[in-house]
Amino acid sequence: MVPPTDDAQEAVPMPMSPPSPTAADLIVGGLRAHGVDTVFGLPGVQTYDLFDSLARTGGIRVIGARHEQTVAYMAFGYAQATGRTGVYTVVPGPGVLNASAAMLSAHGASAPVLCLTSEIPRAYLGRGLGHLHEMPDQLATLRTITKWSALVEHPAEVPDALATAFREAAGGRPRPVSLAVPWDVLGLRAPAEVTGPLPLPRPIVDPEAIDAAAELLAGAKNPMIMVGGGARHAAAAVRALAERLQAPVVPFRGGRGIVGDDHPLGFTCVSGFERWPETDVVIGIGSRMELSWFRWPEKPASLKTILLDIDPRQATRLEADVAIVADAGDAAAALDAAVGPQRTDRTAEFTELKANVAERFSDVGPELEYLRAIRDVLPRDGFFVEEICQVGFASYFGFEVYTPRTFVTCGHQGTLGFGYPTALGVQAAFPGRPVVSVAGDGGFMFAAQELATAVQYGLNVVAVVFDNGYYGNVHLDQERLFEGRALGGRLRNPDFARLAETFGALGLTARTPDDLRGALDKAFASGRPALVHVPCELGTGASPWKYLMPKSDRS
Repeated sequence: MVPPTDDAQEAVPMPMSPPSPTAADLIVGGLRAHGVDTVFGLPGVQTYDLFDSLARTGGIRVIGARHEQTVAYMAFGYAQATGRTGVYTVVPGPGVLNASAAMLSAHGASAPVLCLTSEIPRAYLGRGLGHLHEMPDQLATLRTITKWSALVEHPAEVPDALATAFREAAGGRPRPVSLAVPWDVLGLRAPAEVTGPLPLPRPIVDPEAIDAAAELLAGAKNPMIMVGGGARHAAAAVRALAERLQAPVVPFRGGRGIVGDDHPLGFTCVSGFERWPETDVVIGIGSRMELSWFRWPEKPASLKTILLDIDPRQATRLEADVAIVADAGDAAAALDAAVGPQRTDRTAEFTELKANVAERFSDVGPELEYLRAIRDVLPRDGFFVEEICQVGFASYFGFEVYTPRTFVTCGHQGTLGFGYPTALGVQAAFPGRPVVSVAGDGGFMFAAQELATAVQYGLNVVAVVFDNGYYGNVHLDQERLFEGRALGGRLRNPDFARLAETFGALGLTARTPDDLRGALDKAFASGRPALVHVPCELGTGASPWKYLMPKSDRS
C-alpha cells in the first residue's frame, strides 16, 4: 500500500441537490403562497400523495369530515364568512359528485371555492374501461357548475394552473373552480417553482355611465338601493351613497347586514316592499335583483334601473337603463361623488315605516319569537347560518343583521341540508366567534353525522333543530295545492338532544323561546359543540311566504 503524499487531496463528496418537488408538493406550496390556512378534505387512494404532502410540509390545517358533501360545504362556509377562497379536496368520480351540491350552492351564491381532486391514471383517460372512480367526462361535468376547471397532466403545469384557479375563483364575479391532477401525476417530480397570486382584474369605472346614472338620480324622489352578496365588501361605500340619497337599502339574503337593520336606511325585503310602489329609480349593487323581477309583482310605472355589477352579463340579463360594469365599491364611491349634496333626512319617516311593518308581520308566529331569542343571545359579530325550513325562511326578514357576512345563506339554490356543514366551515374560519345554525328536522338529518366532525375538531357550532316531524314546507304545500293530499313528507326522528350526547356534544332541549335563550347561554358558556332540540308544531301562525312572495294587493 502506497502512503499518501503531502500534496495528496482527500476526495470530497459533491453536495447532492434536493429532489425536485412532486406535483402534490407544488399544490401545497401554491396553497401556502395564496394564503390558505385551512383545507377541508376527505382522503382516498387517488389523493394519497396530496395528503402526504400536507402532512410532511405542515403549515396548513386539514379538517376532515364524514361525507364529501360536508367538506365542500365547509369550504363554502369558510368562503362566505371570510370572502377568501375556501379550499377542499375529494377523490374523483363519486367524491366529486357527492360534493357537487355544495359546488352548485357556491355557484349560485357567487362564493370563491376551489375543489382539488384527482383523475384516473393518464393511460386510461378517455378509454372507458371502467377504472376505479372513472366518470365518462369528469372535466366536462365540472365545467357545468364551475367558473373554471382544468386537468393538468404534468407537475410542471401545476403552479400556473393553481394560480389561475385562484385568480378565476376570486376575480370578477367570484365563483367555484376546480383543478384535477391524475392519480399517477400527483407523486411525480419536476423542477418547477411555486407561482404566487396573480393580479385580479379590476374594471375601470366608466365616467360617462356614472354621469348618466347621476342624471337619472337627479330627478328621483324615491330612489331605492337593492344589494346582494357582491356588495358585501363595499358596505362603507354603499352606506355613504344611501345616506346621500336617503335611499332605503334592501337585501334579500346575501346582502343582509351591508347596511345594518338598526340603521334607519337598513331595510328588509318586507319593509322594502312597502316602498316599492313609490320607487322611481332602483339601483342594484352586486345583486341579481331577485325582488324586482320575481318576488315583487307589478313594477312601478316609469321605473328606471341603474346597475352596478362587476359581471358584464348582468347588464343584459337585468335590462338596466344604465349599467356600470365595475367593482361595487369603486362604482358606488364614484356615483356618491357625482350625485350632489345630501338630501333631506328621512330617518323619522323610515323608522316609523319599519316599526309598522315589524308589527304587521308578527302574525308569522313562534318562528319570530325563537329568532328574537337567538338574536338576544348571539353577539353582534356572531354568525347566523340559515337553512331551508320555516324558521330559515322567516329569518330573511325576522332576524336582525348588523354587519355583512354574519348572515350566511346558500342563495337561490335553496339546497336542503346545507346549513349545519356550512356552519362548521364558518366556525373553522372564526373559531373565537359564536356560530348558530338553525335547521328543521329534515334538513339537519342530511348531515347529522357531522356532529362527530364538530367534536373531533372542536368546531363549537350551536345547532338549533326545530323538530315538527315533517319536511314542513313540502307537506304544507302539498296539503294546500292538492286538496289535503300529502305524501313523502312525514318523518320519524331520533331524540335529537340524546343523539348529540352520543357524539360527545352538548345536547339540550328548549320548548319555549325563553328556554332557548337559556339553552344558548349554556351552550356558548360550555365551549363545546352543542345541539338544542326545539320540539314544535307544524303550521302554527301565518306562513313566512305571505311576506316573501307578497301579492300585489298586499293581502
